Amino acid sequence: MNILIKNANLVSMDSKREKIEKGIDILIEYDIIKKIGINLEENSEVKTLKENSCLEIIDATNKVVMPGLINTHAHIPMSIFRETVDGYNMQDWLTKKIWPMEDRLTKEDIYNASLLTFIEMIKNGCTTINDMYFMADEIIKAMQKTGVRIQTARALMNMVSEEDGEARFKEILELKNKYKDESKVSFNAGIHGLYTSTESYIKKCVQFAKENNIPVHMHYCENAKEVEDVINSYNQKPIDILVNNFKDVPVILAHAVKMSKEDIERIKNYNISIAHCPISNLKLGCGIANIAEMLENNINVSLGTDGQGSGCNLDMFEVMKFAALLQKGVKEKSDILNSYGVLKMATINGAKALGLQEQIGSLEEGKHADIIIVNMNRVKAIPENDLISQIVYNTNGEDVETTIVDGKILMEDYKLKLDGIQEEKVYEECEKIIKRIS
Repeated sequence: MNILIKNANLVSMDSKREKIEKGIDILIEYDIIKKIGINLEENSEVKTLKENSCLEIIDATNKVVMPGLINTHAHIPMSIFRETVDGYNMQDWLTKKIWPMEDRLTKEDIYNASLLTFIEMIKNGCTTINDMYFMADEIIKAMQKTGVRIQTARALMNMVSEEDGEARFKEILELKNKYKDESKVSFNAGIHGLYTSTESYIKKCVQFAKENNIPVHMHYCENAKEVEDVINSYNQKPIDILVNNFKDVPVILAHAVKMSKEDIERIKNYNISIAHCPISNLKLGCGIANIAEMLENNINVSLGTDGQGSGCNLDMFEVMKFAALLQKGVKEKSDILNSYGVLKMATINGAKALGLQEQIGSLEEGKHADIIIVNMNRVKAIPENDLISQIVYNTNGEDVETTIVDGKILMEDYKLKLDGIQEEKVYEECEKIIKRIS
């Protein structure tokens, strides 16, 4: 498909361009952004495409065109566990409620729950998501049906047995081989956490990531109980395990709530990104990660929702707002974490965390066409005093009008364009799942 987006208010997140450009056209050829400029309809190539009826034109007048948002920490099938946490602390919620229900999930359940998440993503302008779960084959099949972009892996842990831990490596390798030609899927070594693995297994996971040239994705210092459990199991602090074992591999640390200033100083020269999940951390009573300090130390900070069970939903606009406001409140400084910096966390920083910054995260010629169009003509965003601040503070997922991934329109004018998927049927199936396993 060839697409021309006309007359946009462009927020490209390309550091070589102005932060906001008005009256901009974007030409998409198949999956790639071919050209960004003014009045591209006068371009000879565009004229030829129009004459041959090979061009779809989208008028983006008075609308914002920007990169699709990137969610760097989630558990895709946990859509069905939305609002199950009230009244539980994190450990009790997992051990008494979630894990017993997860034991009853079938492959079909995982597929349908993943479809629900991907529909929610598309409707909220999130084009890429970083997953950690199990039955990843079913998750990928649902991704192929909907057309979003994912990074995923079988969660790595040896809590059950050493044999189970070793088998998980094989599962990731089989998935990598099976989907080697699927451009919208990438993989990581998803270590569940230090508290669900032995140190010898952690070393094997890091070595596995190095050998297969993939990043590590791991829950880290999410709450005080986790830190206590790690110290009791390893007789070391989490930061010591991290710096002793993860130096030579790209790492995405989810949460990192219980990191001190000294901890942050110790990792600033490592290839570590933080997947900050403010809403989930608040809801589970974990605390607030010190991302202002991380950013001051030039650590790459991205954003995540966590699974919907604790993160409520996948609205990354909402996550941006919480991320900004929490740091301003905790630090008692209104001038930290400006809006453009927060928007970077949801776009290009997310791409860097996943190792995909050459492909996505900003709108540049030659990059993949992962693009959203946001309708800012809403009462809460008028008048337009500062467009970037309006995006961060006065926009939510429901303002996303069009979602494009890899040059394919997945939603246009608020209507899903997914062949073979009946939205209401997916909702019905997910209602059945939760009633059966509860």
